Amino acid sequence: MLSPAYLAVAGALLLALGPPLPAFAGRPIITGKPAPSEAAATARWLTAQNTWGVLSTISSDLSGAPFGNVVSYSDGVPGESHGIPYFYLTMLDPTARDALKDQRTSFTLSEFPLGTCGKIDPENPTCAKLTLTGKLKLVDLQSSEADLAKSALFTKHPEMKDWPKNHHFQIFKLEIENIFLIDWFGGPKPISPTEYLEYGKNQVLLKLS
Repeated sequence: MLSPAYLAVAGALLLALGPPLPAFAGRPIITGKPAPSEAAATARWLTAQNTWGVLSTISSDLSGAPFGNVVSYSDGVPGESHGIPYFYLTMLDPTARDALKDQRTSFTLSEFPLGTCGKIDPENPTCAKLTLTGKLKLVDLQSSEADLAKSALFTKHPEMKDWPKNHHFQIFKLEIENIFLIDWFGGPKPISPTEYLEYGKNQVLLKLS
């Protein structure tokens, strides 16, 4: 039988350590969401903190119908968010094939996976959602940008380095032309690509977890 003294010490340790972490503890809850009045900051925050989203192309297999695909991405290594989403895609996937025929693309992110929306529904306007629209372009593998993109992608998604070489994965980036953000009541916030890309180059809030 355990002594009262042992039980007291064990109880104190449990209180100090706190309750068990929730199921999404693999990606810690991010604090410091920008205020609703800071649209560009919120858009950059969402892009920096998320690791996946829905990439939609004009389908070459479905006679031009829209096709959305869940994909992983990164916009920078920890502490150096750039705002431009990079993707690691294979031509065996319809998204990459579509982009080579028609570059028009949209990429949608939600705040909900970050765990900061609480118990509200993901469609609630206060649970931010962002759609970046533009052109999905191949990145030249011999360029310095490709080195940056690889570092960004492999840091956030380490298993990518071990994906099959015979699948010929290539790096794509989204060249942003339009931004749609809802993070509060009253409709989408007006943000230009320039405002988005230039915002917070030295802001702590853009650090990746």
